Amino acid sequence: MSVLAPLVKLVLHFWYLIPVIIILVIARTPWFKGKLGEFIVNVSAQFFLDKKQYRLIKNVTLPTEDGTTQIDHMIVSPYGVFVIETKNMKGWIYGNKNAPYWTQKIFKYSNKFQNPIHQNYKHVKTLEQLLGLNDEQIHSLIVFVGDSTFKTEMPENITYGSGYLRYIKSKKEPLLTKEKAFEVLELIESNRLSRSFKTDREHVKHVKSIIAEKEDNVTCPKCGAEMVLQTAKKGQNAGNKFWGCSRFPKCRGTINIA
Repeated sequence: MSVLAPLVKLVLHFWYLIPVIIILVIARTPWFKGKLGEFIVNVSAQFFLDKKQYRLIKNVTLPTEDGTTQIDHMIVSPYGVFVIETKNMKGWIYGNKNAPYWTQKIFKYSNKFQNPIHQNYKHVKTLEQLLGLNDEQIHSLIVFVGDSTFKTEMPENITYGSGYLRYIKSKKEPLLTKEKAFEVLELIESNRLSRSFKTDREHVKHVKSIIAEKEDNVTCPKCGAEMVLQTAKKGQNAGNKFWGCSRFPKCRGTINIA
């Protein structure tokens, strides 16, 4: 007891630091970083977009044929529906719109992550089917926040920080009537799943199952795309099996099977 007494006394003396430590730990989690990115987009949309023209809807979970899809933000306007995916990341970002994976590099550390354009594609297609809109009426938009820098040329719908507001405001051609915009809002609200911990938990479970399934696939060492089992037809390896990149002939990555 005498050994613990100084420790207890120290904790009681500096009790006010405990909440600070807890906050610092939470702030480093991917969950908090994701929520912070969404908050930044929410606030800037509320302050810098005309509420008479643009209607923000956030954190929408919609049912799909194979589970659910969760959309960070949607902005409904006469100029179309903007489907926004946020990424709170730091470091250098390398990416190509056609590549299945992009790379985040922080000093010597490199991390591959799913191409956010592909990630947002499912959101867009789900909304097209639900809302009865075509691909010209729905705009896919990716917003990076945090201390990150693009090191490759990005399409105009991949933006950093408040750049997404410029992208939205650049769309000036009316695509939805007032009546259709109201119908879109009604359909989203009537079909979205309830905002609850249970909904988020079930969606996370669904996403993890998809990631686990993808991890079982063989990926190309050159571009990260899924590989296809093939048989060599000529040469000294004729008849032997090997993994070939699914993006052939754009990518000629291979893995020999021993």
